[in-house]
Amino acid sequence: MVNSVRLIVDHDRKGCVLEMNYLYEPFIKSERQQQLYELGNKLSASFAHRADEVDREGRFPSENFEELKQSGYISFTVPEKFGGKGINLYEFIMLQEQIATGDAATALSIGWHLGIMLEMRDEQTWSDEVYERLSKLIVNEHALLNRAASEPATGSPTRGGMPQTNASMKDGKWVINGRKSFTSMAPGLHYALVSAQIDNTGVKGFFLVDMSLEGVRIEEKWDTISMRGTRSDDLVLNDVILSKDALIENSGNNKSELPKAWLLHIPACYLGVAIAARNEAISFASEYSPNSLPGPIKEVPEVQRKIGEMELELMRAREMMYSIALRWVNEPHQRKNMGAELAAVKHVATNSAANVVDIAMRIVGARALFKDNPMQRYYRDVRAGLHNPPMDDAVISMLASRALTESKSS
Repeated sequence: MVNSVRLIVDHDRKGCVLEMNYLYEPFIKSERQQQLYELGNKLSASFAHRADEVDREGRFPSENFEELKQSGYISFTVPEKFGGKGINLYEFIMLQEQIATGDAATALSIGWHLGIMLEMRDEQTWSDEVYERLSKLIVNEHALLNRAASEPATGSPTRGGMPQTNASMKDGKWVINGRKSFTSMAPGLHYALVSAQIDNTGVKGFFLVDMSLEGVRIEEKWDTISMRGTRSDDLVLNDVILSKDALIENSGNNKSELPKAWLLHIPACYLGVAIAARNEAISFASEYSPNSLPGPIKEVPEVQRKIGEMELELMRAREMMYSIALRWVNEPHQRKNMGAELAAVKHVATNSAANVVDIAMRIVGARALFKDNPMQRYYRDVRAGLHNPPMDDAVISMLASRALTESKSS
């Protein structure tokens, strides 16, 4: 299958897109998935052309999101009965990995949106009315949504901190005040699912907030070295008034027993970055021919060894990710027990992705450090994966706890 690979390289070296038949063919199980793959390839190639510009300017990639809307991509996890495509977890991560090879910031951002609808389709912790209403907003009005749960004082919500954002009931309306950080796609959001403590009771709820409401504003705080296009700015809420039914999740009575499998979009994204770096390195090795050698550096044994190391890292991480995603789809009765496996995928994939990018940079050499070379963007972007949930220490602790518990019971 290796002979079926075809490289398409931009002449200005802004990026490299690989028609990755042999990388994806083992994972494509149906004609439907083949069609999804072809769409993902098309979108990824388009995004790659402006990825460096988006990164350099640190702006929201609105053109990419317009393409995602026009292609129907933003409704792919919405059930078919509401006008979506109803893709499953396996198909979701395949598409997300592809999109990330073109622009990781776009992939990570849209992954949160798609993941919310997939999660609620599987878990059904929202009311039927709320789920149908949001589904139709996405399909008919191209609405984008994301959770706003992180705060400067509490850090990642996965650590269990109670939000300082507060929601109080006054005259039959909710009034919300607070600040959220890491609000991905902030400039493009139509709705935010905002976590807040209810009347200082220690009960947390999620409120559906229309971003056009009075008192809602975005404060531009996102000035990072990686994933710049996500525009994960601060969301500030100042006496925002919401209707009583805006409370759509309540920690007191809306608890799910399932692990959050949709978070596999995170490792899928960073593996996409690694694939893009791997493609760029192979393209460079195939073209670069210093006068000290009779041919391109791809013929040098040490370069071939590094390419083999990249392939091995990707094979290990991708086989793990896709096989566990497929188990989730095919064995729903096992889902409650898959938390450790899902977390392990994130740990293995993000660390392997970073290793692949490091190896790719060694192949390209000092040229990889130039600002007009996409390799330096891959190097910066892939590091962000280490800070997405679940964190490495939490994963290791979870695996150790499971092993020790099982040891006691045996």
